[in-house]
Amino acid sequence: MGLKTVFDIAASAASAQSQRLNTVASNLANADAAAGPDGTVYHAKQVVFRPVPIGGPDGPQGVQVAGVVEDNAEPRRVYDPKHPMADENGYVTLANVNAVEEMVNMISASRAYQNAVEVMNTAKQLQLKALTLGN
Repeated sequence: MGLKTVFDIAASAASAQSQRLNTVASNLANADAAAGPDGTVYHAKQVVFRPVPIGGPDGPQGVQVAGVVEDNAEPRRVYDPKHPMADENGYVTLANVNAVEEMVNMISASRAYQNAVEVMNTAKQLQLKALTLGN
């Protein structure tokens, strides 16, 4: 496996984790969003990955985002009769985002992204060292 393949694999991982970080940020931004007048509420989203061949069908594999899916969990209902969006019983319907899970997702995606960048930096250093050996 050549260094170009290493760069391609690491770049695919960095790109996929970047999209995962954006999705987590969107989920966290909407964690306390209440249902609108039409009753719809934000649903948490999750990134789904799939392997993608790099350099041929039998070669090494990178990663690609296959899609972003909505979490089908029920929205949270919180008793807050003073909230302007509360129903007649005093409950507010909020997004089904679990902030703790999203923070764990964010840390995981951030570390995976950092690892991919570190792989690219190491491959770059190896390439530079190889060039200096010829002198």
